[in-house]
Amino acid sequence: MNDLFLKACHRQPVERTPVWFMRQAGRYMAEYQAIRRKHSILDVCKTPALAAEVTLQPIQRFKLDAAIIFADILLPLQAMGLNLEFVEGKGPVIDNPIRGEMGIVELRAVDGEAFGYAGEAIRQALEALDNRVPLIGFAGAPFTLASYAIEGGSSRDYARTKQLMFSQPTVWHQLLSKLSAVVIEYLRVQSRAGAQAIQLFDSWVGCLSPADYEEYVLPHVQSIISALRVEGIPIIYFGTGTTGLLPLMRKAGSDVMGVDWRVRLDDGWNLVGHDVAIQGNLDPMVLFSSEKEIERRVRGIMQQAAGRPGHIFNLGHGILPTTPLHSVEFAIDCVRRFSQDESAAI
Repeated sequence: MNDLFLKACHRQPVERTPVWFMRQAGRYMAEYQAIRRKHSILDVCKTPALAAEVTLQPIQRFKLDAAIIFADILLPLQAMGLNLEFVEGKGPVIDNPIRGEMGIVELRAVDGEAFGYAGEAIRQALEALDNRVPLIGFAGAPFTLASYAIEGGSSRDYARTKQLMFSQPTVWHQLLSKLSAVVIEYLRVQSRAGAQAIQLFDSWVGCLSPADYEEYVLPHVQSIISALRVEGIPIIYFGTGTTGLLPLMRKAGSDVMGVDWRVRLDDGWNLVGHDVAIQGNLDPMVLFSSEKEIERRVRGIMQQAAGRPGHIFNLGHGILPTTPLHSVEFAIDCVRRFSQDESAAI
């Protein structure tokens, strides 16, 4: 197996920098669009053969060093009793959002049996991968899940979420404890089906101050990572807009810290410490620019990594739907070229 990604997660020396991209399986690929013309997002996520097929699509097209199972971070919310659908032009919508303590009480406790489809998708994807590259499982972190559950979808200001958090802290912690328990079950299913690493997406936690993150979120992320340690696989923790939170997020205990493009890679690594691997952090919009600009930006990140063990090249968030395929291929080629070229000053 190409184990460069796993070695980098453990900060072991590698002959070149591994690269994969968040949302590498999805809307920018014609192969995925063909499947989506026949099936809804939720159908693809919950049909193991389809989820495995989509997972393999970018691996078959690009020289990537890891696959990530095709799923959605909100699937645990649906299992807990929230009505989730994906609306064209709006994204995920929950029509029975949490509006107070009673809504939290009514959330179902969910064990691993509810996520049997996820385990089977992992198994089928692994069989199709045939040891080419490792497979990453993932889940949403409790704050990000809570924000969707309370707001009923995406939000600009997270007003309802923060209102509950600030005005009813006991109820807030009750909600995050309940979400954390389900996330643990969901990720255990993926790990025990064979996922070789897991990523915890805290996509919207950057809206919090460091003090609020430490009080209202960090203990719950720590509980998830602590519970999953027994699985013996690397854990990646990622959020966006989190430059001011990075030292606290490091306290959650992951093996790899994901950083977005709002911080230089070397500055981010200094903030979290060099006893942890780092993943990132090309701005996804750079993939819409010229080859010359892509090359310049990739080179800059590689120079910031400075050849230290533990760098996994990725975007600072997911690939956007209209991203040109040739730009994805070119960026991957740049990472490979610069990490192997002794003249690249890394």
